[in-house]
Amino acid sequence: MRVLWLCNIMLPAIAEKLGYESSVKEGWISGLLERFVANGDASGVQLAVAFPGDEMLERYHDVFVWKGTQVHFYGFNENMNAPEQYQPALELRFEEIVNDFKPDVVHVFGTEYPHALAMARVVNNPDTMLIGMQGVISRCAEEYYANLPKSVVRHRTFRDMIKKDGIPEQQRKFKLRGKNEVRVLKLAGNVTGRTAFDKEYCAKVNPSAEYYFMNETLRPCFYEGKWSLDTCKSHRIFFSQADYPLKGFHFLLEAMPVVLEKYPDVEIVVAGNDIIRSGIMGIIKRPSYGKYLLTLSKNYNLCDKIRFLGRLSPEEMKREYLMCNTYVCASVLENSPNSVGEAMLLGVPVVCANVGGVPSMVEDGLEGLLFEKGNAKELAEALLKIWDDETLAGRLGKNAAIRARRTHDGDKNFNRLIEIYQAIEDKENENCNDQ
Repeated sequence: MRVLWLCNIMLPAIAEKLGYESSVKEGWISGLLERFVANGDASGVQLAVAFPGDEMLERYHDVFVWKGTQVHFYGFNENMNAPEQYQPALELRFEEIVNDFKPDVVHVFGTEYPHALAMARVVNNPDTMLIGMQGVISRCAEEYYANLPKSVVRHRTFRDMIKKDGIPEQQRKFKLRGKNEVRVLKLAGNVTGRTAFDKEYCAKVNPSAEYYFMNETLRPCFYEGKWSLDTCKSHRIFFSQADYPLKGFHFLLEAMPVVLEKYPDVEIVVAGNDIIRSGIMGIIKRPSYGKYLLTLSKNYNLCDKIRFLGRLSPEEMKREYLMCNTYVCASVLENSPNSVGEAMLLGVPVVCANVGGVPSMVEDGLEGLLFEKGNAKELAEALLKIWDDETLAGRLGKNAAIRARRTHDGDKNFNRLIEIYQAIEDKENENCNDQ
């Protein structure tokens, strides 16, 4: 069986060989690739990977051999900075790739970028198209403002005016991407998902598509190590991304006055871009959401308690999980955030907004604490509950690790993927025989 993957990133394996900087995103796909290589011919799959790159890689094609296993790699050029803009030229490149590799199954990882729709149009056969749900973009667009005050939504900083990229424009881009997502799903006969939330969404968009449940395998380093109350830093919160409203960082800041009354030594560390930084360049580059976060930080005397860490490698992320007292996910919408899965694997107590697919990952009170989205009071109460009760913190972390090791079992998930590919091929063969 010949399977073509369409990815959102250049996988580290190919980036290393080509001398490009590797991405830290979607590491679970690299985990799947490693298992295909390790299994060799036993998987019954001949694999090809199509990935986005710069203009130098627009026509790239090569075959690499790892441990006796051949993998084809195809490059294509796409403006990843404008995912809301459909790029018809991608169809020409994908025609070349499909005609050259002749896949039996095309597996598209995610619906977030124009290449997903371009590939679906080129293949033009729902039976052989498999869409792997990651985020749910059209629903994210609906929630994008995340209960921000109207004055904040309407505000324009210097950066927003120059880039024509205020909060309303950002939401509009999500809406455009959401429309493409719907088009992709309507062209696919097969979907993989992992939560009650994405299953319901896919059924609504395309009732005729076959839905296959499959969990994700996370980055390898998170399967080793164990969080401990004795070695973490007390009252330290880790937050994985805070540079746009959907992630809900403002709710965490709004929760801090209550928490600070009891625990004035609170520390908040954030992975990713610092959009509230000071200095001339900070002012010039600060978006309106960043200005709002800065205002909240000043109002609640939090400026010396928040530290942005920038881009982190998987190992650096792991260090921050293990060092924190609690991991917080305050997003107003998520499907199954890998950051929550990573924290759970390590046994970190998690506090999450009860949104989207999160309840399919975390049982409230048993494996973590859930709070109503946007409810800063409930978020504060959840943090205090964990910090006030060391026994609870340890129990939540232990149960989370047990659940996550079942959910993110690499061998089990790999075998499930092979089953899905086989089911799709069998269905396609039956359809051919009926004609």
